[in-house]
Amino acid sequence: MAKINLLLTTPPYPVEQTLKVLGANLRTARLRRGLTIAEVAEKIGAGVRAVLSAEKGKPSTGIAVYAALLWVFDLLNQLDEVADPAKDLEGQALALAREPTRARNSSENDNDF
Repeated sequence: MAKINLLLTTPPYPVEQTLKVLGANLRTARLRRGLTIAEVAEKIGAGVRAVLSAEKGKPSTGIAVYAALLWVFDLLNQLDEVADPAKDLEGQALALAREPTRARNSSENDNDF
């Protein structure tokens, strides 16, 4: 029997809330553009249920559906901004902390053979 993915059934609370907000925002974007769920589903090449699930913020909905909906509404650039490594200050600080504090003199070890 296959193991149940707990992330899909009980995601961390912040993840669950973020997906619900994203879903509500996608629904608002669709309604503001005067599009039906069927029209949007056809544009992204998915079923109506996939769009409905994304608008409800279900964690079992694939990231591709969310990204395609952002694309349809011309909001995909906002996803790029979220994943921008230049804005990951914590990650930059951790990487800097792992770097060596002093460099070896490479001329000392050139002829070690």
